[in-house]
Amino acid sequence: MKGFRYSCAAAASFGLESVVRSEIEGLGINGTRVEDRRVLFDATARDIARCNIWLRAADRVLIQVGEFPAPDFDALYQGIRAVPWRDLLAPFPAVTVDARSAGSKLTAVPSLQSVAKKAIVDAVSRSASHMPETGPRYEVHLSLQKDLATVSLDTTGPGLHKRGYRRHTGEAPLHENLAAALVLLSRWDSSRPFADPVCGSGTIAIEAALLAANIAPGMFRGFAAEEWPQFPAALWSEARASARDARVRPVIAGIDASDRDPAMVKAAAVNAAAAGVADLIRFRAAPLESFLPTEEFGCLACNPPYGERLGNTREAQELARAMGSLRRRAPTWSFFVLSALEDFQRCFGERASRNRKLYNGNLRCWYYQYFGPLPRA
Repeated sequence: MKGFRYSCAAAASFGLESVVRSEIEGLGINGTRVEDRRVLFDATARDIARCNIWLRAADRVLIQVGEFPAPDFDALYQGIRAVPWRDLLAPFPAVTVDARSAGSKLTAVPSLQSVAKKAIVDAVSRSASHMPETGPRYEVHLSLQKDLATVSLDTTGPGLHKRGYRRHTGEAPLHENLAAALVLLSRWDSSRPFADPVCGSGTIAIEAALLAANIAPGMFRGFAAEEWPQFPAALWSEARASARDARVRPVIAGIDASDRDPAMVKAAAVNAAAAGVADLIRFRAAPLESFLPTEEFGCLACNPPYGERLGNTREAQELARAMGSLRRRAPTWSFFVLSALEDFQRCFGERASRNRKLYNGNLRCWYYQYFGPLPRA
């Protein structure tokens, strides 16, 4: 099926759709369309492999195979059975169904999964409503939104935030793809210094280093579609070889990562080594208050503890005040802070240049962006 184009969707967390769209277009894929929590595009099998390996901020890459009204279970069954499953699936596929429903008449997830699975088995089985599931694995995503069913195949498997480098985490770890998005939104490039003075397990600094070295975040993990006959091994080998060749040795102003907890700093250093970027990050155990930039025009990006997340609102407010004080001591730096603290701007002592609503898991946060001056060319 060389050259065949699939209707695809890159799933994205709320507020990050434009970031994911820019990444997809940066891979040379045109004609993207942004919808709520997803970016739609047409792609070849080669493009899908490259998206899985390269996308930093997306959640997963899906192939959309059907969309139809499903006001009742009969319409759902008939719509799913009408999908050309024999062309899409290998013989004797091992199929699982992930179902979600919002604003629809059909709400019972177990029933949705059962009906969808039966429709697929009936469409694929050539003799009876049973098939041995000894072939490749496929996860089918079924989404019902206001009685409209969307059926997709998940090419990714475990979410794209599963880079594979994180050996240790803190109490409230930040997903790797959200950390990468925070860096991408910061306007930072490796010619400017970068810092996370409340680094925890180091995820933001590591994602900055991966970006600086142009290391594809999916280089060292597998994907669900690698088992599928439409996505031969040579295609993935080619995509990984291209990603290896794209890696650069950056001329980097410096990435600093610090935390008041020495145990977390050690854990962050282990994670950075697993990601292959330990030599690009300077780790140290130190409180936020001791951080004082020695260079100009840097970027500080962080995800400090906040009350709703770790149950200590007063400490979160004190950290926000300390960050505001640091900004006044480093006027050429840009500050980017992800926080759920309701009075963050008051504690920081300045209104943000811009803020963006994001979600850290199910927790609503704001990404407060305080722009400093850019260095002269």
